[in-house]
Amino acid sequence: MSCALVMLEIFVPVTHAQRVRVAMGEAGAGKVGNYSHCSFSLKGIGRYLPEQGAKPVIGSVGKMQQVAEERITMVCEKRLLKRVVTAIKNAHPYEEVPIYAYPLSELPK
Repeated sequence: MSCALVMLEIFVPVTHAQRVRVAMGEAGAGKVGNYSHCSFSLKGIGRYLPEQGAKPVIGSVGKMQQVAEERITMVCEKRLLKRVVTAIKNAHPYEEVPIYAYPLSELPK
């Protein structure tokens, strides 16, 4: 049984997490019943190696980087996905924004 929802998963530096979370909610993500801006976050360490041609906001080309990040998850209606992704990209500091969308199944009533 398919549903008109996706689960979004975003990785963002801790310093920008609230900004991204608010932008997602304002664009319509995180709506659960009579609640809005619903999210869940976990903190961890993101690691990456900027390669030639990259313009990293944090770190430098050719040097392994570690960043304190949050993984933010929010539900989103499929019809709002483009708007929410645009809001994420506008609020997120990275050149390449890690956004993942997973289709959700409707739960039996």
